[in-house]
Amino acid sequence: MSRQGPGNTPRKTIPQPKEHELKTIIRLAALALALSLSATGPALAQQAKKTWKVGAAVYGLKAEFAQLWVNALKKHPLVKDGTVKLTVFDGKYDALTQNNQFETMITQKYDGILFVPIDLQAGADAVSKAAEANIPVVGSNGRVNSDKLLSYVGSNDVIAGAMQAQAVVDAMGGKGNVVILEGPIGQSGQVERRQGNLSVLAKYPNVKVLEMKTANWSRAEALSLTENWLTAHAGKINGIIGQNDEMALGAIEAVKAKGLDPKTIPTAGIDGVSDAVRAVKAGIMASVLQDASAQSQGALDVLLRKLIGASYKPRSAMWAQYGAAGLQWDDGAARAYNIPWTPITLQNADALLAQRK
Repeated sequence: MSRQGPGNTPRKTIPQPKEHELKTIIRLAALALALSLSATGPALAQQAKKTWKVGAAVYGLKAEFAQLWVNALKKHPLVKDGTVKLTVFDGKYDALTQNNQFETMITQKYDGILFVPIDLQAGADAVSKAAEANIPVVGSNGRVNSDKLLSYVGSNDVIAGAMQAQAVVDAMGGKGNVVILEGPIGQSGQVERRQGNLSVLAKYPNVKVLEMKTANWSRAEALSLTENWLTAHAGKINGIIGQNDEMALGAIEAVKAKGLDPKTIPTAGIDGVSDAVRAVKAGIMASVLQDASAQSQGALDVLLRKLIGASYKPRSAMWAQYGAAGLQWDDGAARAYNIPWTPITLQNADALLAQRK
């Protein structure tokens, strides 16, 4: 008998599904859910964040410039947010060590490599091995003789060599004797900066090169070598060209140790490391800035363009910074990006130092 509610109106009883009908409903609901998941699964997978495994093979990490390069790389937006899992390898200024590190990255299936090589020729073998494993390599700061390099993001060392030699010659009044402290023999910076040095000196018949030897980018080695030269050529050295700041600073220490005023022997370096910027402010040295941040972050942008594809847009601020000077992204597909050199002056020295605090 049906129940009656208020006003004696009969209530209708809601029929309940039978057991076999309930099982059918559950099966249909499960099937609908499975179809929904199968349709959205690929879309969800595409939205999942991809992490790129990138190795940075740097020729050595003792000197400040290499440290600036690495520290800037770690501040790239996609390294900071975890999109790039970065591993930095210290090459310890040895070509064999760098080749072994490439073997490690190939075995561990890195997605891409940033390469700052110690040797122009030996580095080419490492790049070839990576290319055979389909791992793209972007060079930075130093060049290698390889057509398998995806791209190069650095600066033209011939220009820097010419700039520093001109600064010393001008300060000498276009005549006198110079000594040249070179980088590791065979490293592209040494090769190209020597070319720039000699191209300028060749224009001045009254300038003579007394000595030209390597101090391996080392301040300590340059100090020792310059001390020997100052003894062997007492009173005859009128200018010092150090192919990087560390060596130029070592030469200045040697000059001081001999009781000489460094302002009387014009000295020039390259890179714009912090001590060199301070030396420029003190009036005892000339230098040009090699932008480590632009080089490392720009190189990573170019590598990510290769890995991610044409949709990738560069994240480093360096592209806007140097755009007015003619450096263009060019869809990240150019074979070389040469970042301009900036002479260090009394006007920009404090700002450069402030950036590193």
